[in-house]
Amino acid sequence: MKKIFAIILGLITATPAFASDVVNIYSFRQPYLIQPILNDFTEQTGIKTNVVFAKKGLIERVKREGKHSKADLVLTSNFSALIQLEDLKLTQTIKSEHVDANVPASFRDENGQWVALTKRVRNVYSSKERVGPLAELTYEDLADPKFKGQICTRSGKHPYNLGLIASMVAHHGEEKAKVWLEGVKANLARKPQGNDRAQVKAVKEGLCNLALGNSYYLGKMIENKDQRAWAEAVNINFPNQTNRGSHINVSGVVITKYAKNPDNALKLIEYMTDTTAQNTYASVNMEYPVKPGVELSSLVASWGSFKEDNLPLNEVSKYRSVALKLIDEVKFDL
Repeated sequence: MKKIFAIILGLITATPAFASDVVNIYSFRQPYLIQPILNDFTEQTGIKTNVVFAKKGLIERVKREGKHSKADLVLTSNFSALIQLEDLKLTQTIKSEHVDANVPASFRDENGQWVALTKRVRNVYSSKERVGPLAELTYEDLADPKFKGQICTRSGKHPYNLGLIASMVAHHGEEKAKVWLEGVKANLARKPQGNDRAQVKAVKEGLCNLALGNSYYLGKMIENKDQRAWAEAVNINFPNQTNRGSHINVSGVVITKYAKNPDNALKLIEYMTDTTAQNTYASVNMEYPVKPGVELSSLVASWGSFKEDNLPLNEVSKYRSVALKLIDEVKFDL
């Protein structure tokens, strides 16, 4: 009788090995960018993925939820969000020889709190009609009076520009970086406004000749029939090719401090840093893989090879607060 009862109990409680396996994701990245990867991950591992997407507010949500948060990991769209999560102590250490082998140290946190997943360049776009390509252009040149009234950009406090300014502080020191930022401000064609695409549109419309913008936006505009003419009006330039290389920003991932499924979260990170997922993730969003040797999309490859600034992101992050201070001091956005 006891044996029969045990068999019945076993049948009631038994479930497939993967049925309870899940990883819950808070994502700043749009679902279409990651869903193909998540589908393949589930097919290969049996681990189900649940995604909460929002353009803003996810960090505040993780903080507010505390120990009750369902998030196992957070996918970010920029480096500043990774640093913010780490600074708020909302992360836990990512320990994986697999990840370490896939992702160069300069794109991993020195304390293991975050890992980059894709790279993008902070490019300078130039008018094909009025300027042409600028193969030897540097970020430093943007402060040259010869470009007075010719530059368009979004807010200096946006994470993309903030990272660039922080890198200038890291390379040149606070005093020289401030002089440079004052020079760039003096060369602006208009008050900083809009997003990166809006700057390229402004070049097309003749409001400015140069624009700061991330590399992947060129691809997005090329694939958008209403914006293709903007992209076709500019050259994409990779600054500082004659010295340190172009500034790199990243998307990335953290495992949350109170993750309920940390092992599954780590498995997903390992999968996302492997060759297949790296190719898919980077290609869909016209970005660059962080894993060396992964094939680029044909569109991204058409922009040509370039030298990237190898200053570790951890080093750049040390100067974010200084960069914010300088932006206010020179009244860059006003």
